[in-house]
Amino acid sequence: MDKKTSIPAAYLRERFVPVFLYIAEALIFMMIAALYDYEGALSNMTYALGLAAFLGGCYLIWDFIKYRGKYRELRHLLPAEERTDDLPQTSSAIEQAYQQIIAAQEAEKRTLITQLDEKQQNMADYYTMWTHQIKVPLAAMDLLLQNADGNVQTAKQLREEVFKTGQYVDMALHYARMESISADLSFTKLDVGELVKGALKKYWLLFSGAGVELHLEECHAQVITDGKWFSFVIEQILSNALKYTKKGSISIYGVDGEGRRVTEGCSYLVIEDTGIGIEESDLPRIFERGFTGYNGRLGNKSTGIGLYLCRQIMDRLGLSIRVESKRNEGTKVFLGIAQEEILTKM
Repeated sequence: MDKKTSIPAAYLRERFVPVFLYIAEALIFMMIAALYDYEGALSNMTYALGLAAFLGGCYLIWDFIKYRGKYRELRHLLPAEERTDDLPQTSSAIEQAYQQIIAAQEAEKRTLITQLDEKQQNMADYYTMWTHQIKVPLAAMDLLLQNADGNVQTAKQLREEVFKTGQYVDMALHYARMESISADLSFTKLDVGELVKGALKKYWLLFSGAGVELHLEECHAQVITDGKWFSFVIEQILSNALKYTKKGSISIYGVDGEGRRVTEGCSYLVIEDTGIGIEESDLPRIFERGFTGYNGRLGNKSTGIGLYLCRQIMDRLGLSIRVESKRNEGTKVFLGIAQEEILTKM
């Protein structure tokens, strides 16, 4: 029904034929009575037709109430934003409401198909990019193997390249599982310090050859999260810190809600580096899928997937992540931790 057409007007338009027939029949009866000049017939006929009109009016009122109720129920099935499609024209408000429902469902179906196609395309784009990325450490390993000859340093470099290859594979697996992450989550109360130490142990091979100092402060706090996914976020942040910090240090510590360093009751886990930092203009977009920014274009090493995955995972874990950075002054990544009052409810 057109928004400018009222329900009563639409109802009368649809019931016009039976009402018209009733009036036509009444006129025919009255004309016949007048032609035959029956004594008192015209007045008696008028009384009968009036009574029938009254009863018919009562029926029309009852029928209109039902009509309006049914129409409003159908309107409630429509989405907030009405959409139309090329359907046959009709003067029936009920039929038009059905057509609008069908048109809206078809539009939603097309939207879902478009979203699915987009996700599939994003996945294809990522794996295309990933295959190009994986070729670099594989080529490096091949070259190192050809020139190893028992060289300890070469063997160490080879182990680093193998580790980096494992990183790319791990990232690809987490990216592929993002759509079904809800079924994979298992929330428990975990010690933040132990999660950090586990990540550092895994990345110690890269730390030992990077020439970067590590400053680890105690962070006595617990977080309600999934250990596997939260650890992946910590590892990604450490990986970025190592990638963009050629000299200086990487510090890991806890802060409270006011930003003060604390060892007890931490509100945030902070991973800070003294690397090349991030352009101020890039900061609002660093969590977008595929965004590499100035640093990524400079070294041509960034896929733009790591921080995107971190944001998606943290959102699903119900935790926060934010970044503070200045070019050539380093970067701070704040990972939100479950508050103490939440822990007491477990």
